[in-house]
Amino acid sequence: MFSLFTRSCFLPNYAFYLTVSFMDGPRSCTSMAGVGDLYHHFLEAVDQAAISSAAWRGLGEKDKADEAAVEAMRRTFDAVPFDGRVAIGEGERDEAPMLYIGEEVGTGSGPAVDIALDPLEGTTLTAKDMPNALTVIAMGPRDSMLHAPDVYMDKLAIGPGFAEGIVALDMPYATRVSALATEKGCAPSDITVCMLERPRHEEMIAEVRSTGASIRLITDGDVAGVMHCAESDLTGIDMYMGTGGAPEGVLAASALKCMGGQMFGRLLFRNDDERRRASKAGITNYDRIYTRDDMVTQDVIFAATGVTGGTLLPAIKREVGYITTETLLMRSKTGSVRRMTYRLPVNA
Repeated sequence: MFSLFTRSCFLPNYAFYLTVSFMDGPRSCTSMAGVGDLYHHFLEAVDQAAISSAAWRGLGEKDKADEAAVEAMRRTFDAVPFDGRVAIGEGERDEAPMLYIGEEVGTGSGPAVDIALDPLEGTTLTAKDMPNALTVIAMGPRDSMLHAPDVYMDKLAIGPGFAEGIVALDMPYATRVSALATEKGCAPSDITVCMLERPRHEEMIAEVRSTGASIRLITDGDVAGVMHCAESDLTGIDMYMGTGGAPEGVLAASALKCMGGQMFGRLLFRNDDERRRASKAGITNYDRIYTRDDMVTQDVIFAATGVTGGTLLPAIKREVGYITTETLLMRSKTGSVRRMTYRLPVNA
């Protein structure tokens, strides 16, 4: 049983803070202790990253957009009262100047947490002003997230409300579609599958289409692609499959842990160097299939702000004197889903 609330409040760094929708499960009234004080810091982190990257929207400068998001998010973390460690970040320490894997963030006081983040998920989407670019953060207790190396992951996801194990990574692509259609009580032609538009997916695309199912191809942003499965009534997406970045897989699993749904992932290695990266991260079984709860083992908080807009979140809106953003905040423990709209003076 969920309850819908609307709420307005003021945050020190914002002119306005309006909760557009606030859906909480039955435990929400007693579960805020211990983490509630961190909520507005994480909201500010994704919000500031989105605003900074949006300044480069449509300008063809994906690296500058990403750099702006990273710097804004890192700057916000400096003041957060927690003992944070980046579990999923911008890459290895020697590959990223900040927000690298293992970097310590926050003031060092408060709860010890792991953070998975992508300051700009969809750099190319932002550069081209295409839909579904997001700024994303997930936070959980220390050692609660898979420390996925920067390799590929074979992914499969469906939304909530289905029996466990009705689809599996080891199934042929067509069987996955027919199994989900049977569970939904519909024809395979009523199923829509989302996947990245990549040459490596040509065989998968052909087999899925042979069932009569339709495919929505996306150019980038597979975190958002997986999240679409959890709100199929809104997005029209029933299933996500295909290979993409493993770090993004952990972020997507964090989102589904809050929204509901099933996800499976298997790391894919192209060479010995990638296997060494996995070993360094503590991974010894290179063939393991991870479930959603294997990738994120404890309760998690997830926040995302829209940059270019899409089905899940609208784009940042600029008008004379103001910038308006919308942020999605979710918590797996309570099942809460909040959508906040911020309207800030441009000189704030």
